[in-house]
Amino acid sequence: MKSKILSQFFFIFPRKRDFHSSTLGVVLFQHLFYFLFYIFSCSTQPYVVETTPQTSDSSQIAIYIVNHGWHTGIILPAGSIFDQVPELQTRFKDADYLEFGWGDKGFYQADEITFNLTVQALFWPTESVVHVVGLTQDIHSYFSNTQMLCVSEGELAALCQFLSGSFAHDINGNIIHEANGIYGNGQFYKGNGHYHLFNTCNKWTAKGLKSTGFDISPSVKLTAESIVRFVATEQDDSTACH
Repeated sequence: MKSKILSQFFFIFPRKRDFHSSTLGVVLFQHLFYFLFYIFSCSTQPYVVETTPQTSDSSQIAIYIVNHGWHTGIILPAGSIFDQVPELQTRFKDADYLEFGWGDKGFYQADEITFNLTVQALFWPTESVVHVVGLTQDIHSYFSNTQMLCVSEGELAALCQFLSGSFAHDINGNIIHEANGIYGNGQFYKGNGHYHLFNTCNKWTAKGLKSTGFDISPSVKLTAESIVRFVATEQDDSTACH
């Protein structure tokens, strides 16, 4: 009885005159099933780092959110992540700050953005990359649209743990180099997780902020504008962290 019901539901044994339309329905259903499977199985990667509430530290450290128009990035002192990702110290040994971004491999690295690349990036789970840029000058002179946030040492360590988990690793545990970066002293690395409509570069930024301890819901932060608005509510009037 169960097999009969299932065969009727999935149109495995259609009537002859309905064969073409039923077969098309099966194919569409299969594609939808695989799409939803990837969304629910991969959308949480990279994972948010679960942190406990931090007590107020005597010192606060500045991190920055940079708005590139269509996506956002995270900037932090370079030395803060070298212990967790030592390969970055070799690659960016002269950097004072590092900017991190995460996104679709094809779209992020493309010389020219095409309609096909955009559709593929949004509507089908694709491979991801991490873009890292070393900065040796004042952040505000390098990027015109940044927002500063002050975090404790413990919160910064949690953010670095999240960023470390955004990299894919080879069998020896090393991060995997990809192409050169798209600007400045930049480098692409193979990313952890898949990019799609519900797991965007901006949701990744939100997960980084969530890992740091901010009260943000990554599932509804899919655009750069939504990230910018949230960060604005978390800023104070200070021009430096103390």
